[in-house]
Parts: sequence; C-alpha cells; structure tokens
Amino acid sequence: MEKLQNIRIAVDAIVFGYKNSQLYVLLIQQKFGTSDSYWALPGGLVKDDESLQDAVQRELKEETNVSVDYFEQLFTFGDDIFRDPRNRVISVAYFALVNPSKVEIKADSDAENVQWCMINEVPALAFDHNIILKKAIERIKAKLTYEPIGFDLLPKEFLFSELENLYCTILDKEIERRNFRKKILSFGIVEETDHYSPVKTGRPAKLFRFNKQKYNDLIEGGFHFEIKFA
Repeated sequence: MEKLQNIRIAVDAIVFGYKNSQLYVLLIQQKFGTSDSYWALPGGLVKDDESLQDAVQRELKEETNVSVDYFEQLFTFGDDIFRDPRNRVISVAYFALVNPSKVEIKADSDAENVQWCMINEVPALAFDHNIILKKAIERIKAKLTYEPIGFDLLPKEFLFSELENLYCTILDKEIERRNFRKKILSFGIVEETDHYSPVKTGRPAKLFRFNKQKYNDLIEGGFHFEIKFA
C-alpha cells in the first residue's frame, strides 16, 4: 500500500552581527494566528520551484530587508515531529555573519518587527529556534579556530584590539592577547594600514585590514589556518 506524506520543508536563517563588543542575532516578531507575538529566526517554507539557498535568501529579504551573499548550511531539524504544532515541518537552517552597520533592517512580509538581539538576551523563541541558535553559536565558536570568519563581522579597517575583543566575545572567554596577536600577524593576512583610530584620547592606534585575496591565494597553495585556545 502506498504511504502518503504530508511533510513541508522550511528554511531558517541565523544571521549574526557584532557591534559595541557584543554578538547579536537577527530576530523577527511574527504572529501565528493567535493574539500572542513570538520572536523567531527569519525563515519560512520553501517554494516548489526554488532551491534551499534561494529560499533562505528570499525569506530573509522579505522579512528583514537584509541580503546576504553567502550562507553556510548548519543542520537539518526534523527529528522532533512536533517541532511545529501546525504541521509536520522539516527545517534546514543556514547561518551567516554580517556587519550590522552595512545593512538596514526593516520588518516586511509576515514579520511585524525585526531587531538585533544580544545573544545573552535572547528570549524564548518560537518552535525549536533556541535549539537551532545554540547549535549555530557552537558552530561559529569552532570555526573561529580554523577559518578567519571573524573579519566578516568587523569594519573594513579595524583596531587590532577590536579583533581580539571579537574573539573573546564569541568564545566567551579571555585569550592570551600577546600570543594571539603574534599568531594572527604571522599568517600575513592581516595588514597594518597608514590610518589611525579617530579616537583622540591617548596614543593614536594604527588600523588594520584583512587581505582576503592573499588569504585565498594562500589557501590554494595549501595554507592551513589554525588558532588554538587553552
């Protein structure tokens, strides 16, 4: 006997931002046919004629006005068949890192509100979105040790102390800053510029930049980025 399926496929977007030495995640407020408003990750159902990547980019744009060039697939969530009380829904989650100063957020489509929320202040989210977010945080913590993803969260030119603080914030612990600086600079992918911090207090500090082209060239030559933290 033929078995019928009534399973829907959805995508969810975990978009991280970094500002004022804090890690943020982009959330939407959405009504699900009740009088209560829930905070949730941006996302929605995949259309029959689109890929997963197209779907997550479309949903993010429709609900938050944010466009992201690159998403990385995180995980597929569906073992809990009751994760969505309305239907049987399997969600494919994607995460991205953006500089909040480069995007303008605006609620649209079925989202009533959108905002950046500090990671340590995230409320109870709809469905299993807190579980999804936790897994995404674990992933970027791990990736920091083998891929220079942190530069996607910083301005084009930054203080080295800002890079150090970013690692401390995401890893949620202090690092040995002298060794960290020595290690990062030894790769040759972070360059000192001729520009200084606009802050006028104390001694002027040089600004640095990440040379993505040099990093890509090194990768093609077999370069292995690795930073170990005690």
